[in-house]
Amino acid sequence: MKFVDSCEVDIFAGNGGNGVVAFRREKFIPFGGPSGGDGGRGGDVVFATDEGLSTLLDLTYARTVRAPHGEHGQGKDRYGRAGNDHVVRVPVGTQIFDRDSGALLFDLDEPEMRVVVARGGRGGRGNIHFATPYDRAPRRSEPGQIGEEKKLRLELKVMADVGLLGFPNVGKSTFIRACSRAQPKVADYPFTTLAPHLGVVRIDDEASFVIADIPGLIPGASAGAGLGHRFLKHVERCKALLHLVTLDAGDGRDPLKDYEALRRELFAFDPELTARPEIVAMTKADLPEVREAYLGLKKKFARKKVKLHLVSAATGEGVRELCIALHDATRKAAMSAKAEQG
Repeated sequence: MKFVDSCEVDIFAGNGGNGVVAFRREKFIPFGGPSGGDGGRGGDVVFATDEGLSTLLDLTYARTVRAPHGEHGQGKDRYGRAGNDHVVRVPVGTQIFDRDSGALLFDLDEPEMRVVVARGGRGGRGNIHFATPYDRAPRRSEPGQIGEEKKLRLELKVMADVGLLGFPNVGKSTFIRACSRAQPKVADYPFTTLAPHLGVVRIDDEASFVIADIPGLIPGASAGAGLGHRFLKHVERCKALLHLVTLDAGDGRDPLKDYEALRRELFAFDPELTARPEIVAMTKADLPEVREAYLGLKKKFARKKVKLHLVSAATGEGVRELCIALHDATRKAAMSAKAEQG
């Protein structure tokens, strides 16, 4: 399925039905009086989160969303039927912005969350509401109100506990396949993933977390180079970050310089991201040149006060230990966030 994390949509709530002017015309009741009913209320447009969705693809084909109008009132005191609400299902993590002002209207970051994005118009009153002792046969009613209309921009930010960062071909997709049931494409030639991949990592029956492969990060990504700027926003949801580095991702690559380059891109995009708990791991430990260089690189990272882990997604070496460290980091981050809110 194609991954779409941004789209624009026009929203039209239903109009309220008109009230009606009518009078009773029944045998043996010469002065029946007014009997015009009210119009029905227009339907609301409701956005609801659905954990089974992971993309905004459906809304790119339906650029306009309309809720049903309310029915008009009728004679014999009959009210018009209200329009049904139009429910739009979106992935968890969807943000709704006003397209003109850019203001954030709603942040749908929880499962089974529902918000009314546009309210339907109120139905107009029929002439039964305007009868008075001085005017027993009123010939006026109210029109229904027009439903709200909005121009929106939707942005999807992946909901994950851990964001997986690294330059192309450092083994991010292979690692996420090794620690979860996610099945991103992997190959023995350099290429970059074109969409975030999510996987649930289970350490035991009770401990688990969600990890997301954040693709497209290259130098200059925060300024719009490549695909990085498009996907950097997904890092904002993550509680902790996992930086992957290695030796064979290209000629002349330095793992420490790669790590520092990614840190600069995160800081340029949002300085708060560099304060998130982070773990750095050197991948492809099954390669002799990686294992030989590890001790020297471990000392270089230590001088930066960074602990460098060593893992091999191909053989499973160090994967479980790294996942346990990530789970501890996300748990501590969650506890710290609750303490700040409390």
